[in-house]
Amino acid sequence: MAFDRRTFLASAGKGLGLAALSSATVASLFENIKAAGKAVDHLSPIDAAMDEDYWTTIQQAFSVTRGIINLNNGGVSPSPRIVTEAFVRYTWQQEDATAYTMWRILEPQSETIRTGLAEMFGCDAEEIAITRNASESLEILLMGMDLKSGDEILANTQDYPRMLTTLRQRELREGIKLNLVKVPIAPSDVNDIAAAYERAVTPKTRLILISHQINLTGQITPVKRVCEMARARGIETIVDGAHSFAQIDFKRDDLGCDYFGTSLHKWTYAPKGTGMLYVKKDKIPKIWALMASEDKNKNDIRKFEEIGTHSAAMRLAIGEAVLFHNAIGGKRKEKRLRYLSRYWMNNLKAIPKVGFNTSFDPAQSCAIANFKIDGVDPVKLGGYLMNRHHIFTTPIVHPEFTGIRITPNVYTTLWELDRFCEVVADVAKKGLPNA
Repeated sequence: MAFDRRTFLASAGKGLGLAALSSATVASLFENIKAAGKAVDHLSPIDAAMDEDYWTTIQQAFSVTRGIINLNNGGVSPSPRIVTEAFVRYTWQQEDATAYTMWRILEPQSETIRTGLAEMFGCDAEEIAITRNASESLEILLMGMDLKSGDEILANTQDYPRMLTTLRQRELREGIKLNLVKVPIAPSDVNDIAAAYERAVTPKTRLILISHQINLTGQITPVKRVCEMARARGIETIVDGAHSFAQIDFKRDDLGCDYFGTSLHKWTYAPKGTGMLYVKKDKIPKIWALMASEDKNKNDIRKFEEIGTHSAAMRLAIGEAVLFHNAIGGKRKEKRLRYLSRYWMNNLKAIPKVGFNTSFDPAQSCAIANFKIDGVDPVKLGGYLMNRHHIFTTPIVHPEFTGIRITPNVYTTLWELDRFCEVVADVAKKGLPNA
């Protein structure tokens, strides 16, 4: 059964005088989004991506300030009002006879959320754990695997620093070996990335960690090819999907991985501090929980959720985020995000001194891209953009490259991107003031 609003509300309302998600405000907001979607249902996803009337309705679903042009949605994204309203309402319900309401009424409803996430990812609900972020999801895996001294783990130098730190801790404590490959920047052929992993595999490689989308540049990696290569050699694969989930339209089978972790407060627009972990069902028993769980839970995906007392409100409001995502449509959303990124990239690519650390190939990037201006320090440029023009970006300084990461979102307007491009073009021509 599809995860739709009727099904969700029916489940969410059991035991409540008034379901949190049935408030007039939430219902009205959701109906506005659905009505706007019907107006573009006859269009292909790429044509709908360029329908500004439709996206004006989506932009209005967010209560973001327009005093700052926020082009840093890669770290964390604002939630649409439909999610925030639900989160606030659940929070108030949680405060009513808390121990009873939270644990006996609200928390059991998270099973509906589990089902919705499983449908988004294309797997069994019994393979999905609800976590607090991608870091927690991935650390459960990286710390929960039985490895012995001398075993090797393969990752790359652009993987998320916290994950590399986790592996280095195991390296220090247990004598495992972390091998890092360098992947090319904006390669002409994405398979060059897969080849780099394949060349680095040794007879001692037990695990490969690979980012589906590299957070620094937005590079989409050939995950399925790497996972197939690994499986043929008896090597397990963990995919860091912190940025790809709900930005790119895909399912579990498009990856072929054993494990997957993501944050839901990025492109799913769920409350801050929500994440998802996928563990292939037959592998659940072998992964130790990060926080100890009773042996009777050994085969249960829920053993990874035992973190002590936590808010039920955040978990349940994930449901509204899933509804919002589904109302837009995964493919339509992906096309719009790529359209926005190509809009500013194409406007800047002919500007002298402007270069890119991200491929223009649609198979290699979507919403996230990284650019540079020759001779201009990215940290100083980022400070200038924010302090002088209130344009919020992400300067990147990495041993292999430097640049500015730009991540527009569905609420971003073309006017905001035009303004950004005007400022960057001016800096490329004249340099930074007082530099």
